[in-house]
Amino acid sequence: MMEKKAAVPISAFQMSLLLFAFMTGSAIINIPGPIISEAFGGAWISLLFSGAAGLLLLGCLLFLHRAEPDLSYVECSKKALGTAVTFALSVMTVPFLLHIVTGIVIDVGLFMNSSMLRETPNTVFNLAIFAIAALTARAGIEVMARMFALILMLIIPLTVIVLALAIPNYQFANLLPVFPYGWRPIWHGAYSSFGFPFEEIFVFGMLLKYTRKEDRTFLGRSLAKGFSSCILFLILSTLCTLMLFGPLAPIKKYSLFELARIIEAFEIIQRIESVIGMSLIAGSYMKESIALFVLAHFVSDLFKLKDARAIMMPLALIGFLNSLVSYDSNTEWIEIVNVMHPLWAFGGFTLPLLLTAALIGIKRRRSGARASGSADSSG
Repeated sequence: MMEKKAAVPISAFQMSLLLFAFMTGSAIINIPGPIISEAFGGAWISLLFSGAAGLLLLGCLLFLHRAEPDLSYVECSKKALGTAVTFALSVMTVPFLLHIVTGIVIDVGLFMNSSMLRETPNTVFNLAIFAIAALTARAGIEVMARMFALILMLIIPLTVIVLALAIPNYQFANLLPVFPYGWRPIWHGAYSSFGFPFEEIFVFGMLLKYTRKEDRTFLGRSLAKGFSSCILFLILSTLCTLMLFGPLAPIKKYSLFELARIIEAFEIIQRIESVIGMSLIAGSYMKESIALFVLAHFVSDLFKLKDARAIMMPLALIGFLNSLVSYDSNTEWIEIVNVMHPLWAFGGFTLPLLLTAALIGIKRRRSGARASGSADSSG
């Protein structure tokens, strides 16, 4: 076993960029169509509700970080709940992290195979992304923070430009009615979008300890801005999809890609859907690298391994093999994402996080009360 290499801390701003990259990642392509099919004209309201719930989870993560700034989520859980309970809760968490690592790559393969390179087998895309993401994760969080900042500086402006070029085709009347079937579809859309992507904010419980000590005082503010930017970006994409496609929006699975296909500006700017395609690949690569990094460190902290880098390649191989047997058809994969993913996320992410935060809060209050009682008695 190689010696453990100390991780280089990153700034609060870099951590917020990692958060934005992870949360938008593949969601910028995958969210608008499915959420509109569930909530119709009120899809943007669903995103507001689910985003607000995601901010509450972020608040729990920041509470744990303030209580134990040098510990990861697993280490906090062991301290609060004990090793046995942490292992019991991780029975759902570790497989779900592996599911996320696998699902990100499956989504890229399905997109490429259905939209851009129809004759190329999915295994080619899957193997390439797993290999590159594993190498990136092994390089460490500082390398990812620097590299992903450059990628975001490229894909965010390009995506905004694509949305702006489609302005002549937008019809504001398509935003109405907002509640064609009442509130039930809105809540259904909020439940679905909370499971993906907002509930996945849990993974940053393994990353916050890598923030520089001098930046920890304003880490919460920086992460809140990054998370809010993600919510607004997804809402903007959803509104643009609604304004362009109207009643057809629910059947557009990769709606932003379809949006880009209709843009022809100045008779020379054509086929710019490739920009959106490259943005999806880049975003998914960033999210995959972070997810694989977190999975390796979660397992390493759980079993007290010396170096998480030693298991990143084996985990990537397991994820690749899992991508070959996880589903039999596109319809089955969509059902897994829409039905099983939110429930699994609650059991594997939200419930353990809330339980850990609650117990640490109770212990801190009790210790504070004892300290106050001791001071009063001595006085």
